[in-house]
Amino acid sequence: MGNEKTKKRKSGVGVELVGAIKNGSFSTRLSFLFMGFGQMARGQIVKGLLYFLLQAAFLLFMIFFGWQYIAHLFSGDLGTKLSGEIWNEELQIFEKVKGDNSFLILLYGVVTLLLIAFFLIIWWVNVKGAYENDKKLARGERINTWKEDVRTLLNEKFYLPLLTPPFLGLLVFTVMPLVFMVLIAFTNYDYAHTPPGKLFDWVGFSNFKTLFSLSGGASGFAFVFLRVLLWTFVWAFFATFTNYFLGLVIALLINKKGIKLKALWRTLFVVAIAVPQFVTLLLMQKILDGDGILNKILGTNILWLADQRYFSLLPRVMIILVNIWIGVPYTLLMCSGILLNIPADYYEAARIDGASPVRIFMSVTLPYMLHVTTPYLITQFVGNINNFNVIWLLTGGGPVDNVYYGSGSQAQSTDLLVTWLYRLTTDQNPKYNVASVIGIVIFVISAALSLITYNKTSAAKGEDTFQ
Repeated sequence: MGNEKTKKRKSGVGVELVGAIKNGSFSTRLSFLFMGFGQMARGQIVKGLLYFLLQAAFLLFMIFFGWQYIAHLFSGDLGTKLSGEIWNEELQIFEKVKGDNSFLILLYGVVTLLLIAFFLIIWWVNVKGAYENDKKLARGERINTWKEDVRTLLNEKFYLPLLTPPFLGLLVFTVMPLVFMVLIAFTNYDYAHTPPGKLFDWVGFSNFKTLFSLSGGASGFAFVFLRVLLWTFVWAFFATFTNYFLGLVIALLINKKGIKLKALWRTLFVVAIAVPQFVTLLLMQKILDGDGILNKILGTNILWLADQRYFSLLPRVMIILVNIWIGVPYTLLMCSGILLNIPADYYEAARIDGASPVRIFMSVTLPYMLHVTTPYLITQFVGNINNFNVIWLLTGGGPVDNVYYGSGSQAQSTDLLVTWLYRLTTDQNPKYNVASVIGIVIFVISAALSLITYNKTSAAKGEDTFQ
């Protein structure tokens, strides 16, 4: 173990760079400034030219485009010149003047930062490659030609061209939007500061203070946030575990010996899954509407999805029940497959010990199921925290309760954090900055719950065993 740690320390990026400066050849040292020089000096002309052209393209990008956006990011402003119209006295007309766009400045700044990070990685690969050539020559080894490098990429190192497109896609479609959203949380980007007619600027942690400050009283953002957060956790808990345990119980009943037409019962649930979820949700919304089919059949006027009494208890219960209807079939099919794979020896040993059916379920079936399905449960719980479809298609986040949530927060009775975030960005007076803070909170909660919960379960501690 000690030798392995020593090797890791000796092969670190910093150690390699210091070694290249101290022990590298003149061409390797020049490759710090002129990418590809070390390769071209060793006969790797094609590879060296590619590095050099990449460096030239990056420098041109920074000189003619990127530097101005980086300067804005670190200068403390996201634009100074407003777009508008100026009266031309000579022509006696208003002329449009193109000003700065804070949104584009921030977006292009983030893109430039990611390109700088990507360029630094390529720069490091260039220096490392030049230094490796020096080591090969010192050992009396031959340096590879570009054809041999290509052959190596298509064979031993085929994972590099294979994983590069997904990696770039991850950067463009996941990392960049996340970084952009995080930076928005530190600006005053809202309806009053919407480009291109207006500019927004950095405001530090003031948005976090707005969301978490208790100075606003019971109707302030902090209390509204806590109420929405509480309902989000209540919803995620019931939406996850009602589906799981009901699906498990139904799977046990279908798998029980003596039950006939097992394939038929499973097929019926598969048919329920085949119907698109949004179709089912829209249909249930029409059925449970105040003028819907259910009230007509019962001869009542119950507001199943709009009753504000008892903190909108009835709409919340109905949402959980509808979610059971659309969620149990998935759990049933998953549990059916796992139940068929539980070793029969476990059950036989429990029966020999005189365990009752309930005891067998609690000591054998349930622990085995939880051991296997813990990652699924974590995924479902986090997914339900962000379950936009069920809430939005059934109630739209409503009913409106300005007394409990306040009129300025734009939150409604059945809003989750994710639907509240959406409302903050789409209403007539959008608050993109506060919505970004909520997005950060959702990410932190989801990531923390996933990592902490999974690492404390038997699925992580004993992946290859079941006790």
